[in-house]
Amino acid sequence: MDTLIGRKVGMTQVFDADGRQIPVTVLAVGPCKVVQRKTVERDGYEAAQLGLEDQKESRLTKPLRGHFAKAGVSGMRILGEVRLDPAVDGEVQPGDEVGVTLFDGVGYVDVTATSKGRGFQGVVKRYRMGGGRASHGGGNLRAPGSIGMCEWPARVFKGKKLPGHMGNRRVTVQNLRVVEVRGPDHALLVHGAVPGPNGGVIVVRKAIKKAAKST
Repeated sequence: MDTLIGRKVGMTQVFDADGRQIPVTVLAVGPCKVVQRKTVERDGYEAAQLGLEDQKESRLTKPLRGHFAKAGVSGMRILGEVRLDPAVDGEVQPGDEVGVTLFDGVGYVDVTATSKGRGFQGVVKRYRMGGGRASHGGGNLRAPGSIGMCEWPARVFKGKKLPGHMGNRRVTVQNLRVVEVRGPDHALLVHGAVPGPNGGVIVVRKAIKKAAKST
């Protein structure tokens, strides 16, 4: 297993052995419980459903209560599915608990989260366009400018950068360096920023591209 679910705590700074300041994002990762084990024979693929944070039974639907009872675990607030490699993760079974120590010795991770929603925004904020001139006579200050395509093709091509909804999308930041793994605190400190608000749900997995480069 190379993936866990957690929450973004916030940003702070730490100092390395040479006294250099490192901006880090603190992630509360796990402990996650295995709620369901999916196999090729029964489901067509290998995966595990992980649960994070206990939930009151009164706040669960009847189907979910049966689902958790079958696995022999308490109700979970957040559920997520991660792929498994049967050659490596064949012993993973419902009821198992996996913590942040999964990332001991790991150099880099990929973090997936939902970015902050910004609502409807113009092109200056959404795409960092420069806008029109601010000098005398300039009347096109924060507009995208001309988008006409003349007689042919007489339409605007798809993908044109225009005002619209900004943020609230699933974003993955790759190759964040692991600065420290704090097992007792279930905390993972990574160098750099992670999308989403403090308290938002995140998915942390061992970096794919960095691992590929090192082999």
